[in-house]
Amino acid sequence: MNSRILLVYPLLAVAASKVDPQGGWTEQSPRDEIKPRFSYQPSAGPNHSGALRIEADGREGIAGYWRKSFVVTGGQSYRFEVLRKAVDLESPAHNAFVTISWTDEKGKAVLDDRPQVSNYLQNFTPWVVDEYPRDGKPDSTGWAKTEAVYRAPSAAKAAVVDLHLRWSKTGRVDWSSVKWDPVDPAPSRKVRLATVHFRPQGKSAEANRQAYVKFIEEASRQKADLVVLGETLTYVNAGKTYAEAAESIPGPSTAFFGQLAKKHGLYLVPGLLERSGHLVYNVSVLIGPDGEIVGKYRKVTLPDGEWKGGVAPGRDYPVFDTRFGKVGMMICYDGFFPEVARQLTLNGAEVIAWPVWGCNPELARARAAENDVYVISSTYEDISNKWMLSTIWDRTGDTLAVGKEFGTVAVAEVDLAQIRRWKSLGDFGGKISRHTPLPTPSRQ
Repeated sequence: MNSRILLVYPLLAVAASKVDPQGGWTEQSPRDEIKPRFSYQPSAGPNHSGALRIEADGREGIAGYWRKSFVVTGGQSYRFEVLRKAVDLESPAHNAFVTISWTDEKGKAVLDDRPQVSNYLQNFTPWVVDEYPRDGKPDSTGWAKTEAVYRAPSAAKAAVVDLHLRWSKTGRVDWSSVKWDPVDPAPSRKVRLATVHFRPQGKSAEANRQAYVKFIEEASRQKADLVVLGETLTYVNAGKTYAEAAESIPGPSTAFFGQLAKKHGLYLVPGLLERSGHLVYNVSVLIGPDGEIVGKYRKVTLPDGEWKGGVAPGRDYPVFDTRFGKVGMMICYDGFFPEVARQLTLNGAEVIAWPVWGCNPELARARAAENDVYVISSTYEDISNKWMLSTIWDRTGDTLAVGKEFGTVAVAEVDLAQIRRWKSLGDFGGKISRHTPLPTPSRQ
């Protein structure tokens, strides 16, 4: 086995102690000297059905996990589920999580013959790497569900499930109600994403809104589910200040685009200027196929021209449920800062809609790849400028569709259920919340 593989597949030499009598789970730690406290709580759990507990002991860098191996058949799909309750942990996503490893009958790593998407390491043998199932939101009692459906690699004979606690000096985690069942492969979640490459030339908000009608109709003809429009589209070429172009939300523009969204049965993301009391915000609005506002995002990062023009920054990174998946939004200058797309991803975004006046397209590619997320931009830049593009980027940063001429609509169909596996990294999207750097205190 290549020595590089040993670094990315650390299922070697762990310190094990007693076997838990409830279900065959064993206590494990990378090293005995950093082992946390383990116990079985027979009356814990959401239904008092028992829980596997790991507790911090006040020391830095503790790490341990409950482990159990499940017999599998290569090529079969399996559903994993566990309930987790994190109490007083410093960062639950980093501290308390699940990993699943696929092994042969001897406990060795197997080749991963499932689809890979990265071509950067052509000579790298694709040994399977750990899966990281995603967490759901905690309920009112603090219990959250961690779950996923995976297809076992062809050579796999076992799935090794580890329930972790690491690195928190305080708190504990309880794990309960573990399920591992064969299932049918996960159904597809296909969605057609669209961008409008257009710069309005009207002299009023109404003229600019009307100019988008034919492009929305064209996107509908191509069976688009989500259509992204331009940034501050009622302000462009209208000869007004930001404040003069701003309107309430709901307001005339959301009503206008709401009628179109309802008529064509799709989601629209127009970029607008919002007035809220004495404040003006640069916003993206997600409008649903029922014509109603699903939600809005207020631009967090403001370039000089905007904050000097009296625009206020937003502070939140909302993500919204749609009929096909979870959608976040960002706006123009946000693309220069990795924190915006990362926060949207950590909040669950699978697709990021991005009205953008101009930005470096290489940064757009990076935002997609580093977050394992689809990014849809709609820009006012001409493609000949070799600057921002109206593009749909996939989760590896590759271009799926691009608007090459003004007055065109670009559409791409994607499957949100498809796991994008990178060679040497596997399902990178599952790792993001576990591996992303924790925030550091602000510097003065």
